[in-house]
Amino acid sequence: MSNIQVIQVSSKREMNDFISFTRSLYSGYSQYVPDLDIEMRDFFDPAKNSNLAYAEVQPFLALRDGQVVGRVTGIISHKSNEAWSKHIVRFTHLEFIDDRSVSDALLSTVAEWGREHGMNEIQGPMGITDFDKEGMLIEDFQMQGCFMEFWNPPYYKEHMEALGFGKAADWLQIRFQVPSEVPSRFQRVADYSKQEFGIHMVRKTRWEIYGDYGKKIIQLVNVSFSQLYGFAPFSEEQGTQLIKRFLPLVDLDMLAFAEDKDNRLAGVAITCRDFSDGIQRSRGRLLPFGWWHILKALKFGHQDKAQLMIIGVRPDLQGMGVNAAMFAHLIPIYHRLGIKWCETNPQLDTNVRELSQWKPLSPSLVKRRRCWTKEIGK
Repeated sequence: MSNIQVIQVSSKREMNDFISFTRSLYSGYSQYVPDLDIEMRDFFDPAKNSNLAYAEVQPFLALRDGQVVGRVTGIISHKSNEAWSKHIVRFTHLEFIDDRSVSDALLSTVAEWGREHGMNEIQGPMGITDFDKEGMLIEDFQMQGCFMEFWNPPYYKEHMEALGFGKAADWLQIRFQVPSEVPSRFQRVADYSKQEFGIHMVRKTRWEIYGDYGKKIIQLVNVSFSQLYGFAPFSEEQGTQLIKRFLPLVDLDMLAFAEDKDNRLAGVAITCRDFSDGIQRSRGRLLPFGWWHILKALKFGHQDKAQLMIIGVRPDLQGMGVNAAMFAHLIPIYHRLGIKWCETNPQLDTNVRELSQWKPLSPSLVKRRRCWTKEIGK
């Protein structure tokens, strides 16, 4: 009989334990990039996370003899369930020691919590929105993680399979070396988009992005991502918060905004230096000196890798060279800034058009990650 106790996190002390658990769990793994403590706290704060207006969340801790041995958060995303006509309870922040009684207890607790709210399926790891971390790593565990994604050891996959979970969706990441010059195929396609659709690049100030232009970016994200797995459109308030979260992290030179001949937004590429090593040095804490490690990685370090955070093209122009035009614009900038490598955020392995557009850059497909699913009944 298992001696695992799973409790709902309801006190400040329990939340502290929830956040700090990964420091001990992953202390021997150099690949792990922690969440910032402040971001974890903000995730559960309705005053800081506007997404909570559209979802219910409940964090849980697994205890053995009073010691934390696992954690998980249950999520019911009403907006996503309505958009896809589903009754799904999601899980995220799933972390556990290599003991099947712990993983079973955590996921069974989320499943039961979901059933109590009328759900009939459990899926994850997925957040409230498509811009929360999602997917459990099932390949390339030796590669360094990133501040935008989950990292976990190999035994997680073994636990999920043993507990009867199956594949709901897989994502892959694209990694490529920045070429010495814009590939001829990219340039030809970029020239075509300019001639046929008047595609041209524009530069915007931070104040413009915080203002009306930011609203255009979110509108484009909503229409270009609408068919992606589990996606639900952002409200204006959610979009504003998303921009405020990510814009301070980016160099304006590493953004690409493509407009068409009518000066309508056609495509967006939001990229930044990968500052994961700064977060590792901070151990997830901004104070007393963690902020300095992150600032050095962002502004003063010699980081040679870019993270491609958001890439979207208006649906009527997808496959028409807009993406090529944006990266024909960015490649010389990457050279000037000393960027040698790029890595995308996770992309669905079924999105052939999205994956194939990177072929001229001789990409590697890395870090397969999975959204798991299981029916739980009512």
